[in-house]
Formats: sequence, C-alpha cells, structure tokens
Amino acid sequence: MEFKVIRVEAPQDCNLILGQSHFIKTVEDVYEALASSAAGIKFGLAFCESSGECLVRHDGNDEELRKRAAEAALAIGCGHSFIIFLKGAYPINVLTQLKAVPEVCGIYAATANLLEVIVAETDQGRGIMSVVDGAKPKGVEDEAGVKWRKDFLRKIGYKT
Repeated sequence: MEFKVIRVEAPQDCNLILGQSHFIKTVEDVYEALASSAAGIKFGLAFCESSGECLVRHDGNDEELRKRAAEAALAIGCGHSFIIFLKGAYPINVLTQLKAVPEVCGIYAATANLLEVIVAETDQGRGIMSVVDGAKPKGVEDEAGVKWRKDFLRKIGYKT
C-alpha cells in the first residue's frame, strides 16, 4: 500500500465539498439537490465510478466549475468519491439536501480552504483515508475574538 497526498484548491470565490457515495445515479441526484438548494447557485460536480468503465462522471450548471470538478475527481481517483465546486452559495446552504440524497454515504470536507486529500493506493484501487482542511490553529480566541466571531455571523446574515 502506498499513501499519496492530493492537493485540491477551489476556484476563486468558490467552496468545495468532498464526499463518498455508492451508485452512478449520484450525479443526477446530486445535481437535482444542488439546483434546488439555493437561488443563483453555480456548481460543477464529478463522481468517480468504481466499477464497469470506471469513468469520472460529471455535470453542473457552470461549464468551468464542471471541468474543474472532473479534473479534481480524476486527480483524487478514489472509487465512489465525489467532489463539488460551488459558487454563489456556501456549503451550509446545501449540506442538508446533499446528506438527504440516498446515494450519499458521507461528507469528508466542505471548505474554501486548500484541501489535501490523503489517499491510500492498493493493487485494487484507491481510497480516501482523510483530509487536511486548511492550517492548524495558532491559539485560542480571546474576548475580542469571540466578539469578532459573533459580529461577523450577524453581519453576513447567519445569526440575528
């Protein structure tokens, strides 16, 4: 077995979601979940088929994001994994709907950070072991940090 680290960077002003599913129907069902989740959402998604032709299946309503998702999925290359690039919405706007898709087994990451996907490769194929999402903490927030966090969430409309 060999471990690899695959770096995935979301396009400018985008977030990404990396997950695991179990069936080729994932592409169409995830498309429908995303399209109905948030007004004005733009996205590209790709799914690594792990049997049959073993192709990267892809779709989306933004051609550049669709292309980038297919490239990232191919680089990760882990069976039954999927990746989504989102623009005009945040993961918080779509995660509930994604988790309700019957084919979705789980979500590894939802982030705008540079993501490192830790992959194990065996003779059979590849699997996602874990992810590294951004930088490590530099300390613990103080009272000014608490105030900033609370004010920020209200400023962007996620708390009242």
